[in-house]
Amino acid sequence: MLTRKQNELLLYINRHLTEKGVSPSFDEMKEALGLKSKSGIHRLITGLEERGFIKRLPHKARALEVLRLPEDLGIGGRKGFSPNVIQGNFGGAISGAAVAPEVAAVQLPLYGRIAAGTPIEALKDHSATIDVPGSLLGRGEHYALEIEGDSMLNAGILNGDTAVIERCDNAENGSIVVALVDNAEVTLKRLRRKGDSIALEPANPAFETRIFGPDRVQIQGRLVGLLRRF
Repeated sequence: MLTRKQNELLLYINRHLTEKGVSPSFDEMKEALGLKSKSGIHRLITGLEERGFIKRLPHKARALEVLRLPEDLGIGGRKGFSPNVIQGNFGGAISGAAVAPEVAAVQLPLYGRIAAGTPIEALKDHSATIDVPGSLLGRGEHYALEIEGDSMLNAGILNGDTAVIERCDNAENGSIVVALVDNAEVTLKRLRRKGDSIALEPANPAFETRIFGPDRVQIQGRLVGLLRRF
């Protein structure tokens, strides 16, 4: 899935390439999207590259190649909210919302903040909800969490984003998951398994990968979408 700004930038780059035969400059992209700094463009390009929509061509200035365009991917915004920090076990005690993919908008429980940096202890709150585009959801149960921290920055997950989570107790190697560590702290990280060890891997070199035994980590859900307000 793409954010609205990622979608706008991708379409602008594709249009510029089609019409002029060269990639737009960072200044042109910044002006076209109405951003105040080039750092925002760098983050958007990194996100598009990680998702396989564009490729930077080596040894060439201003060289971007559009690999594909979005078709029916959900582009969502986020309503304002002020969630509480929440209690940490999202296992059986927390229910999600079961939906069909054709639903236009679904109200999901918003269970507060999850650290995408140093894990934080959470406090459960059933009072907050958020509307999420049905196109982001599958047929399972889902809930939403607000991201706190920047350890998943290079995966395009920013502080203040809302993560849409599909409830599950297992996930494929390499998935971004909600992980409960030692029944006490909750974090959003990329899951890596090797032998009997489980690694929770950040997407920011400023943070360290943490490695645990299998009995110390419970999978609470899998990331399936992101919402962001600009």
